[in-house]
Parts: sequence; structure tokens; C-alpha cells
Amino acid sequence: MARGQREPMPGRYPVTFGEVELLRDLDRQNGWVLSKDGVPQSYVDLQDPTFLEFEYVRLMADVIDVLDDGPLGCVHVGGGACSIPRYVTATRPGSRHLVVEPDGLLVDLVREQLDLRSVPKLKVIVAGGREGTQKIWDDSADLVVLDAFSGATMPVELATAEYFADLTRVLRPTGTLLVNIADGKGLAFARRLVATVRGTFGHVALMAEPAVMRGRRFGNLIVAASRRPLPVEQLTRSAAGGLTQARCVHGQALANFVAGAAPIHDGDAVLAPVPPPPVFG
Repeated sequence: MARGQREPMPGRYPVTFGEVELLRDLDRQNGWVLSKDGVPQSYVDLQDPTFLEFEYVRLMADVIDVLDDGPLGCVHVGGGACSIPRYVTATRPGSRHLVVEPDGLLVDLVREQLDLRSVPKLKVIVAGGREGTQKIWDDSADLVVLDAFSGATMPVELATAEYFADLTRVLRPTGTLLVNIADGKGLAFARRLVATVRGTFGHVALMAEPAVMRGRRFGNLIVAASRRPLPVEQLTRSAAGGLTQARCVHGQALANFVAGAAPIHDGDAVLAPVPPPPVFG
């Protein structure tokens, strides 16, 4: 923790949209989990922001690690405990962060309990994803991370072609988009979301644990997209080298994954998948 930062207090805290729980990691002295409705939302190690507990966050970090060297201008839609901003600041000093998070009381809690003030060049826009994104300048971001959930469900209004067009406006021509999706059996939502991203970006890759990629288990999938070629060979190696030996799908294999699924547009009757109860106990 930063000098003068008090020890976080585990417990339940009211926030704008309900209640969250702050839990200590009994296996790591400085590790903390932020949970909502029994669903782990974020993990941070206050002494080592490069330690990423969740596999899907490590997959996002794999993509960030192969971007061009140097500081990044970042937009994060969905804040939580700001695990990725902390990671980027630690690995790429001088990076700037704009975090779009609708829950102002959650932001205050993370500032006070999880030392968010220690992350330099980080500003928060307290607004919903679409409203907050509209406030961000054109061509201002090297990296956009879309990791916004209500509980364990992604808001469908953040999965449409119209919203991705606005994210494209924010990204520089060489920029990269990362999207965290959660889906399960059949992967119908993931296929449609990937189809939506492919309709906006010329280069797309999908990474997930093998069982999740095959639709055999509910879990997280990471979409990486850019208007320039992605380093897919490096991403394939880094994903496979993790604890879960994740897969990276791109090119024709990704086209086969989409299998004719229709892009999502504003007004479409689409339901984001909800995890079965056993997923989080």
C-alpha cells in the first residue's frame, strides 16, 4: 500500500446500485476481492498490481503486453477496482486513464479502501457506458477496455454495432479494443457480439479457456480488435502458456466460430446470458 494508506476494512458496503462486499485474500497478504451479489467483480494486490488473479484479466494483459512500447492513453468502460489501470500504470509508467463507471459510491469506496488515489493520471467519469463514452474526444485512446457488467451480465446496450462505432471514434487508427464477454452453453451471445465487432474492425481475435471456447462451461471470453493487424502468433503463444492453456481464435477459425450469427443493433431483442447458480457457488 502507498505510504499513509490505511488498511482496507473487509465487509459489506452500500453503493449506488446495491451493495458490494470487500474480501481479503487469505492466501495473499495484500490481495483483495471486490464482490457483488456473490459474483467476484475485481481482484487487486495493493503491493503488486502486476499480479492478476483472474484468468480473463491475464488474457487482457497478454494483449496489452504486445502493444507498441511506451505509455498508453486508455479508456476503461467499467471500473470496478480498476485492476487493468493499475496493471498498465505499473508496466507502462506515464500511461493515462479515463474510467467510465456509473456507480459513484463504488468509485468512492475504491478510492478510500483500495488506494485508487495511488494510480497517477487516472480520472473517472461517473456515467453509464454510452453516456460516458460520448464525452471522450475523438482519436484520443490507444486502448479501450470494455469490461462492464451488472452483476454477472453484460449490458446489451454496450454490445451493439452503434456503440462499437462510438468506441471506434474514440480509438486512434492504431488503437486496440478489448472486450470481456461472459457466456455459456451454445455461446449464442458471444457469437453475435463477435459478429458485431467484426463488422466494425478489420482484425479480430478471440481468447478463452478451451472449455469456455467450446461452450461447455460458462465463463469469460476476451475479444481483441483493431483496424491494423493483431500480433496473433504472439497472442496464441501467450494464451497457451498460461495456467489454463487458453486458445486464441482468429481468421477463418473465427469466421467458423461466428457461423453466420447476426450483429447486434440498437433495439434488437437480445438477452445477455446469466450464469447458472453453481458458477459462483
